[in-house]
Amino acid sequence: MPTLIGFAASNYYNKVRLALLEKGVAFDEEIAWMGETDLAASPLGKVPYLRTDAGMLSESSAINEYIEAAYPQVPLLPADPYAAAKVRELVLYLELHLELVARNVYPEAFFGGKVGDGLKQLTARQLAKNLAAFAKLARFDTPFIAGDQFTLADCAAIVHLPLVANATKVIYGQDLLAEHVPAARDYLKRMA
Repeated sequence: MPTLIGFAASNYYNKVRLALLEKGVAFDEEIAWMGETDLAASPLGKVPYLRTDAGMLSESSAINEYIEAAYPQVPLLPADPYAAAKVRELVLYLELHLELVARNVYPEAFFGGKVGDGLKQLTARQLAKNLAAFAKLARFDTPFIAGDQFTLADCAAIVHLPLVANATKVIYGQDLLAEHVPAARDYLKRMA
């Protein structure tokens, strides 16, 4: 049985946990806080990581790809290669162009730190551009973000989009996600 290692405050941990739950995979969980991780399992000391019968895996997208291949009974990727690539494209947009950019302001939004005004302005401009691009890729006219099937893109969207929304509310006094992708609000309500 696989063991998911990390902590529940991590959106990337929850992305993997959600995939495991959606697929109906039995798994154990172990808590490992930042600084307490096994560097042999996760060389950068990041969470999550996964203990499998074959060995350790780190990086949430690699873990989810492993879970998808090892437990194919409930697919979280479409069988069609193009549709599967579109799901992966959405995951990359969510993580590289939305969550990672919003992460610039997390120290002030969530952890009592301070972020410089220049970085705040740069982040707001980049998020506005990236959210507009994301709105063109995401499928808000279907039940799920990539179509009619719950996919790995939903696992990512459900955990990343609320952070983007909440961080921008705190820093800018407005939810940039709701402003640039109004349909995301209804999507997140459906997924709650």
